[in-house]
Amino acid sequence: MSEGDIAASTPVTGQSRMDSAWGSGGGDEVVSANVAQATVESGQIFEQIYQPWRGILNPRWMRNWAILRHHLLGVVKKGHRPWGIFIRLALLIILLASCSDVLLILLAGVIGENELYSMFGVNRDNLYGHVLGFFPRNVLYYPVIAALLVGGMISDDRSHGTSALYFSRPISRLDYASMKFLSIAIILFIFINGTLALYYFTEILVMGRGWSWIIDTFPSFLTAFFGGILIAFTYTAIGLALSSVSKGRFFPGIGLIAVIMGTRTLAAIVNGLFDKTILYVISPFDCVAHVTQALMGIEMTYDHPWTWSLASIIAINGLALYVLATRISSLEVTRE
Repeated sequence: MSEGDIAASTPVTGQSRMDSAWGSGGGDEVVSANVAQATVESGQIFEQIYQPWRGILNPRWMRNWAILRHHLLGVVKKGHRPWGIFIRLALLIILLASCSDVLLILLAGVIGENELYSMFGVNRDNLYGHVLGFFPRNVLYYPVIAALLVGGMISDDRSHGTSALYFSRPISRLDYASMKFLSIAIILFIFINGTLALYYFTEILVMGRGWSWIIDTFPSFLTAFFGGILIAFTYTAIGLALSSVSKGRFFPGIGLIAVIMGTRTLAAIVNGLFDKTILYVISPFDCVAHVTQALMGIEMTYDHPWTWSLASIIAINGLALYVLATRISSLEVTRE
């Protein structure tokens, strides 16, 4: 049987097969090849054409609300951003610890202890200390909350490609960054200003304060409230800026605590050596504390002008927001 007959008798298995038989001569003659012909059935090629959505889209506020509630409700409800059990327990413990002044006011009102009330009752210094007391609130409570929340807020989207889910919808990068920012800021706002308001109004109810007392203390309450908003905004801006330049959860959280604690520690060392407070302008916490002291009219703990701290906190927030905006604008819609 010739090689051509062997090739012709080979069954077709769905793949084309080509065999050739070459002559064996001296090389002067014309060499020909016998090729086995096999008929292969080819599949049908479908034409795929992208058709844009012609229906009615949800309004912009509804799309933004979907992002916001995805992060906020994940703290207390399933089906949204899966916050870990460790983060939830930490938030609960910190929330209860932030209400310690409220419990002491209730205790003083129940037992009628004037000495206890004089230590923890509402006054200008205590309103300031409730928001900007460095220990334990701004060394343990609020930086830790911000560090836990910002860890994977943007870095997870960058490393896992989750941003493709956002930007495949009609969501702008401004809306994306704004809702991420609001998610962290609102949680910090609840912990800082929510407990401050609870502390102030508990004093009114338990001690039966009248309108004259409210009129006298309410401006100080509003100033402390503004300080709480400023500290929540600053910690959120720095934390999200660090999260936007990272691809992991560890660096943004540790970086935020390092920025807050490191700058303050460095400034304290310089102040102890040279008796100069000017280096506190690099500390985000101390800048907010200095501005709030000036607005509330309480005793200053800094020697340099408070306007320098105001300019510094504006520059720090501006730099953090610039880094955040730059990184969001370059955020890919695929996994990096």
